[in-house]
Amino acid sequence: MPTMHVFHGLPGIAERHPCALSIGNFDGVHRGHRALLQRVVEAARENGATAAAMTFEPHPREFFAPEQAPARIANLRDKIGGLRQVGIERVFVQHFNRDFASLSPEQFIQRILVEGCQARALVVGDDFRFGARRAGDVALLRSFGASCGFRVEQIEQVQWNGERVSSSRIRGALSAGNLLLASELLGHAYSISGRVLHGSKLGRQLGFPTLNLRVAHRRPALNGIYAVLVHGIRSRSLPGVASVGLRPTIDDSGRWLLEVHLFDFSEDIYGQLIRVQFVQKLRDEERFDTVQELAAAIRRDADRARAIFDGATA
Repeated sequence: MPTMHVFHGLPGIAERHPCALSIGNFDGVHRGHRALLQRVVEAARENGATAAAMTFEPHPREFFAPEQAPARIANLRDKIGGLRQVGIERVFVQHFNRDFASLSPEQFIQRILVEGCQARALVVGDDFRFGARRAGDVALLRSFGASCGFRVEQIEQVQWNGERVSSSRIRGALSAGNLLLASELLGHAYSISGRVLHGSKLGRQLGFPTLNLRVAHRRPALNGIYAVLVHGIRSRSLPGVASVGLRPTIDDSGRWLLEVHLFDFSEDIYGQLIRVQFVQKLRDEERFDTVQELAAAIRRDADRARAIFDGATA
C-alpha cells in the first residue's frame, strides 16, 4: 500500500506536483466512491502522477444549514483510512468556510485545481457540481481542461440490487438498524475507530466496565445498543456490547459517546486506537428512571450479545 500524505488545505508550493484527482465528501468511502477512486489510481499511473482526493471539513451542508445537515457515516480518520485502502496517495482536507464557498467556478478551476492541486486528470461522478451556488458543471470543466492542462472523466453511478449506491442510502440503512444492507453498500462491515478515553467509571461501578470513544460529530449515522466486535487490542477480534448515544439516564449534556463493554476483559488501554465493528442491533437507546434499571438492561443486552456470538461460533 503506498504512503499517504494528508494536507489540511492545499499543499505548499514546494510540495505540489501533478496528480489525478477526485473531489467529494466521500462519507463512508462506499462501493460507488471506490469505483471512482480506483479510476483515479489508474489515471494517475497513466499520467505519471500521484492519486489524490479532495474532501471537506465540515461537510458543506453543515456549513450552510447545520440543523439540516446529514448524519455522518464516518469520522475523518475512518474516511482517510478508506481512501488509503483504495490506493489514494494524497488527501487534501479542504476547510469549508465562507471564502471557499464563495469561489466562482472559474476561480475554483484556476486556484484549486490548476494552481493548488496541479491536476492533470479529474475523475468525477455523474452529478458533480462545484463553485459558488454549485454553478460549475462537467461541461465547464471540459471547456477549461484543454487550456489548463487537465482532462476530465465522468464515471457512471454504481448500482446495487437495482438502486444507486449512495451515502444517503447507507445512512438510511444504519438508522433503521439494517447493518447487512449497510455493509453490502459499503463493501465491508460498518465500524467506527477511535482512541479509548477516560470516562466517568459508572460502568465499572455497575459491573460493566466500558471502553469510551468520542463520537466526533453531533449526528452519527447510527445509535442504539449493538453486539460488536473490537479490533486492535488482540490479534483476534474481541466480542462485546456497545452503546452509541446520549446516555439519557445519566447525562444531559447532549454529548454523543460510543461505550463498549468487552466480555471477560478488564485491562486499562487508555489512549489505544481501536476499531468497533457493529454486528447486530439489539435495541434503541432508552431512558431509565434509576441506575439499577439501567444496570439490569445492560445485563440483558450483554446476555443477548453473548448468545449472538455463541451461536456464530457453535
